[in-house]
Formats: sequence, structure tokens, C-alpha cells
Amino acid sequence: MEVLDYLKRAGGVARSAQLLEAGFSRRDLLRLKESGVTQPRRGVFALADCDEALHAAIRHNARISCASAATHYGLWLRQPPERPHLACNHGHGHGFVRHRTVRFPGHPLMPVAAVEDVALHALGCLAPPASTAMATSAIRLQGVPRELLADQLRADRSGTALRALRDIDLRAESIVEVDAQHLFRTNGIAYQAQVFLPGIGRVDFLLDGFLIVEIDGFAFHSQRADMLRDRDRNNASAVKGFAVLRYMPEHI
Repeated sequence: MEVLDYLKRAGGVARSAQLLEAGFSRRDLLRLKESGVTQPRRGVFALADCDEALHAAIRHNARISCASAATHYGLWLRQPPERPHLACNHGHGHGFVRHRTVRFPGHPLMPVAAVEDVALHALGCLAPPASTAMATSAIRLQGVPRELLADQLRADRSGTALRALRDIDLRAESIVEVDAQHLFRTNGIAYQAQVFLPGIGRVDFLLDGFLIVEIDGFAFHSQRADMLRDRDRNNASAVKGFAVLRYMPEHI
């Protein structure tokens, strides 16, 4: 593998020590400079379009975590953070949100915390529903055991994270459904999620046994066949005595 290809696989930024440990020579590092790769500081090589959070992690000898690592793992997050969230075991540096406790080995190439640490940091750092959305997607999409998260949150100062973990409803299949669950809970509205109703099919939410709440996504309902099926479901719901409210994601 060429050193430039390795640098791209490493997220576009790496320390010279990492490149040397990967088997590249100092001559290879000189060729990086000749290829237009910048050196923002001594011992650091970076592509012009590298991710700023990864760049910050290298500068501060840390790993990106929490909200900054959501994109890397495909976790559900509405808004990227204004400042990078970095996991490190030191107290140096500023300009970022610091997460001190690192429990699991991170990514082998990139300065990215393990997905387990990312979920734990999100639970303790972000306000719901952002915290529950990230943790829910870590469990559903990345296979992080819920029990493992609970086991790691036994410390005295883990109350906020534990409360967020208890609020997780794994029946949510998207960030919009996590948001809807949060709205129901904070407004004292009891709900059933992903309920199968005979003659109608599975509905997103059922309230008080008669009110169906559906959240429509354009990607899922963009074909005429999908719209026809929804009309049939709506009509069947009305005939069977159910009321139906339908919302687009932006409504939620």
C-alpha cells in the first residue's frame, strides 16, 4: 500500500510515528510532502480535506467520541457539534469537549473511540433525545449490548447516563421515532410502539387503544404503490374505529 493511500484510510491525518510504525520509511514521508500533503505541525501529516474533528484529535493526542464520532459509526444525530468531542486521559488542551473515561480499544487506524465508548459518552453528555438516539442506534445498528452499557455505568456520577439509558425504547427504527417517543414521554402521553393491528398491519404508535400515529418518510412513501397502500390502511383504520394522525419527519 502506498503511504498516501494509507493516510486516506486513516481519515486523512496521521502522526509520523503512526506512519513509521505502519512500515513506511522516512523517504515515504518526504514523498507525502512532495504530493502536496500539508504538515500543520511537526510530526503531523494532513490532507487538505481531512475531517476537522480527526485533525483536532491528532493535535490533542486524543480520539473523537460522543457526537463527533456519530458519522463515523452511522449513529443517529440531528446536529453536528459546534466543538469536537474528544476522549483523552490527560488534562491538556482546550477548544473541545473533553471525555476522560476511555474503557475500550479504539479504531486501529483512525483516532476514533470505540463505539461502546461513543455511546457511553453520549449518554452522559448529550441532552435527550440526542443521547437516547445515539445509544439506540449503537445498540440497533452496531450491536452494542444494552447490558454492557448498564454495567459500565455503575459509578456514583453516572446518574444522568443511567436515566437516559432507561429511557431507551429499542422499538424505535429511526431517529424520528426516537424524537416522537421523547415527546410522548415528556408530555406524559402513554404509547405503544410498532403495534400490529389485524386487518391494518403494523403502525408506528398506538395511543389509548384507538389513536394511530404514523410518521411518513418521503423515501419510504415516494412511490405510488406506497401511497395506495397507505390509503388502504387509513380506510381500514377508519372502518375498524381507529383515528389516525400522520406526520412528516419535519413535524416531529
